[in-house]
Amino acid sequence: MKPCVELCFKKNATCHEKTCRMWVDYEEDLNCANVAIKRHGKMTLKEVGKRLNLSYVRITQIEKDVIKKLKK
Repeated sequence: MKPCVELCFKKNATCHEKTCRMWVDYEEDLNCANVAIKRHGKMTLKEVGKRLNLSYVRITQIEKDVIKKLKK
């Protein structure tokens, strides 16, 4: 885990580093995907969609495409 994640998590401060690969526009999880995972553990596709502002259907489409690529 990145040091900035630990710092934000300890201070309960929202991350403003938008160039970070883990940054998501979801202040409830301090704008960090790593914080979301640390707080909630495994998440459903609906929960992921909520954080990424995408529909459940779109998330399932992405999941299917990823699985196809992994099988190659």
